[in-house]
Order: sequence, then structure tokens, then C-alpha cells
Amino acid sequence: MFNGHKIVVVMPAYNAARTLRRTYEEVMAQGIVDLVIVVDDASHDETATIARTLERVQVEVHPMNRGYGGNQKTCYRLALAAGADIVIMIHPDYQYTPVLIPAMASLVASGLYPCVLASRILGGGALPGGMPLWKYLSNRCLTLIENLLLGAKLSEYHTGYRAFARSLLERLPLEKNSDDFVFDNQILAQVIWLGCPIGEVTCPAKYLPESSSINFRRSVRYGLGCLATAIQYRLAKIGKGDSMFPAHR
Repeated sequence: MFNGHKIVVVMPAYNAARTLRRTYEEVMAQGIVDLVIVVDDASHDETATIARTLERVQVEVHPMNRGYGGNQKTCYRLALAAGADIVIMIHPDYQYTPVLIPAMASLVASGLYPCVLASRILGGGALPGGMPLWKYLSNRCLTLIENLLLGAKLSEYHTGYRAFARSLLERLPLEKNSDDFVFDNQILAQVIWLGCPIGEVTCPAKYLPESSSINFRRSVRYGLGCLATAIQYRLAKIGKGDSMFPAHR
């Protein structure tokens, strides 16, 4: 618990056997997490087996791969069903430091921000931390365009480390979003659509050989999906509605 709020950490996992336990141990070391939910998206390794050996961990296994977005849908559904007041999503590949969990939970619990992102761009640590140059440049270009189209001022939209208030998650039409990687982008567009402020904290980048990463082809498809989401948002703002966005602001 954190100031009376139940904290649930969700980990959308796929072939994360090499890093899951290390990520989990640092998550629990923060001392405020009530439950960890690991959703294994039909991994080919021992991800689920390892997860079942950990304490205060709920494990869900998809019999068939549903995609990164589909995995997150299950994560958030289970977290809300477990009574979470604050849900923190962190990838189990040890790319993001769990040490930020108390800070992110505090910003949500205070009522200042119903959504908090851990940004690899704030603080300038992305490239020194090992982010490939082409990914860094793509991140910056996409973020610039998205800020212009969405009317926001985020440092990045592409982090896999996020915190949400229960009240916000319950308002988002998550099932209407993609089951692919662009889910991450769509959920932020929906938060902005609702007029909810988004907080950011600086997060050290850490790219390890065992960290997950999508290839160039899928990165291009993701980038195009991000642009399409921003354009859909802009069209919805001028009255050409899209079912991806909540009906009432």
C-alpha cells in the first residue's frame, strides 16, 4: 500500500525468462507493491514457470499470442479486478529501473497526475544508456509530430513504463485499441482526449543484450501507426469522430 492506495504492478511478458526474476526482485524491493501480475503472451521459454515461483505474483498465460497490446488489455483488466487503485506497467526485460515506482505512485496518489510516464528522453540519458541512434532519432521525430497534432508537450510517447490511476483506466475504451505495439500510443491519445494531465519523470535508459526490442520492419509499422493515431485524433477534434476516443470528454 502507498498512502492507503493499493499498488499493482503489471508486466506484459514475452520470452522474458532471463530478466523476469531480476525485475521482480527490484520491484518488490521498493516496499509498496501489493501484487505483481505477469501476463505471459504464449512465450517459448520458461517465463510462466519462473513467474509461478515468485511470491505475491498472479500469473496469466495466453494460450495463443495476442500481441503486445492484447497483453496489456489483459494486464489492466486483471489489475482492476484485483482492486488496484494505482496500476504501474513495467516491462520485465530490465530495461527500466523499478526504483522509480515510489515516485510514480506518489504523483498518481497525490491526485496531481492520473497518468505518469517514465521518460528516457528527459535528462538526456537515452543515447549514453545504449539507445540505438536510429531509434532515438525516430523517437524524437515522432514525438515532435505527435505533440503538434495532439496539442501536448510530452518528451516521449514510446516508453514502456507507465502509471495509471484506477479512475482513469476505467474511463478508457481499451478494448477498442490495437492488439499490436501502437496500443501504447493510442492509450496516451485517449488520455489527452479526456483532458487529463500527464506527468513525466526522468528514467535512465538501459539497453542490455537480453532486453526486448522490435525489429526495423515492425518499428516502421509502429511509427506509421503512431502517425495514424495522431491524425485520427486531429480529425476527431474537428468533428469527424472516431470510435477509438471516448464519447464524452
